[in-house]
Amino acid sequence: MFFTKNTTSTKKATSDTSNFHSAKSQSFEPNHSVVQPTDMPTLHVLLVTETWLPDMNGVAMSLQRIMKQMAEMGHQVSLVRPKPKMSGNDKYKLSVQQLVEQNSFIANDIQVKGMSIPKYASLQFGLPSYPTFIKTLKRIRPDIVHIATEGPLGLAALLAAKRLGISATTGYHTQFHDFSKHFGLGVLAEPIMTYFKWLHNSSKATCVPSRKTYNDLDQLGFKRLYEVGRGVDLVQFNPKHRSNVLRTKWGANKDDTVLVMVSRLSPEKGIDLVIKSFQALKQSQPQRALKLVIVGDGPDKPRLEALAKNNKADIHFAGAQTGLDLSEHYASGDAFVFASQVETFGNVVIEAMASGLPVYAFDDAAAGMLVGSNQTAEVDNHPIKDNPSIKQSDKGALAALGNEQAFINMVANLPEQARLHQQGQLATASVAQFSWQRPAKQMLEMFYNAIGKKG
Repeated sequence: MFFTKNTTSTKKATSDTSNFHSAKSQSFEPNHSVVQPTDMPTLHVLLVTETWLPDMNGVAMSLQRIMKQMAEMGHQVSLVRPKPKMSGNDKYKLSVQQLVEQNSFIANDIQVKGMSIPKYASLQFGLPSYPTFIKTLKRIRPDIVHIATEGPLGLAALLAAKRLGISATTGYHTQFHDFSKHFGLGVLAEPIMTYFKWLHNSSKATCVPSRKTYNDLDQLGFKRLYEVGRGVDLVQFNPKHRSNVLRTKWGANKDDTVLVMVSRLSPEKGIDLVIKSFQALKQSQPQRALKLVIVGDGPDKPRLEALAKNNKADIHFAGAQTGLDLSEHYASGDAFVFASQVETFGNVVIEAMASGLPVYAFDDAAAGMLVGSNQTAEVDNHPIKDNPSIKQSDKGALAALGNEQAFINMVANLPEQARLHQQGQLATASVAQFSWQRPAKQMLEMFYNAIGKKG
């Protein structure tokens, strides 16, 4: 059963698609501007997703940013999603008014019944009615259907769009082949991945957030791939939000070193490795005043708190944060430490860099692309300069993917405070050109090409 909320009366855009170009892969190159052709028509886009605000994850927040940018560019955006659990509003400090404001650009907010995902109760599968989906598509008449998640809702949307001859595209946002091992899927992992491949290849195009994910899926036989990057809000994520009041709350003085991690607290995110690395840092540099602040919530929190119990005074679990609170938590740290190896992009990396933090992570996804390996003379005497498994950078450092001991060594040999500050300034400068307009234009180009493709 479908429920429609926050519906506004918006004139539907119509267009002649006979002159669209054929689809091709699009690369996310930060220094190359994307210009949307001025003669392209406006579109009515129907986004189908099983995660949306108030869900606090990179997929939900990126989708909201990109779709809002499209609306600001004159396109019409409608939404199909599971009805949100109202308890989530309090959990993530989002008022009903804030949620209304965040969704104010949505022309049709169509909500379906949902069912909690096993082992992750805060997320839901959508439970669609296929006949009702057909009726809904006939009623709102979108130019294109974009399916962001592969659950039952996405499958119903794909089948209904094909039935009615509406072009459908998909988005691949989870490194499932890496992610699945953390959730006990065992023998189910392979058939699920086969289903993912079928679903995405049944659409007109599939967008991915990074070149690494593009290459991984290309090798697995996924077709018609587009790279649609990510952006960052440079007002929200900015060094100006640094708060001495918050640092005092953490027990950190001006010259103390605070490591920050922002993540969903879930097994696949590698937070236990961050805790182990922090403990190694304390042993390696016992004279140094150190704190670790872990921002986020999730099912793995009790286990992680138990792992950190011997360092309670120095490891602070800050819970989920939003808005200005999140901005202050980023900017009040001195280095960002991120141990996930299952990211398709990793929005938190670019948010941390924009907030003035150098990044210490695995050489993967956003970290691998944005931190790089620009080594300077200032690291020539660093203890890990000759370690082939660690790349030194002007903006942090990267450990070889899969090498947990290299990650621990990297963090244990964290540079002095002055060097971290210098790296943070360079990190901020390096992401100054990443607005959300660019990925919105990249996704629109995918839509135009998809509509122009025949059958």
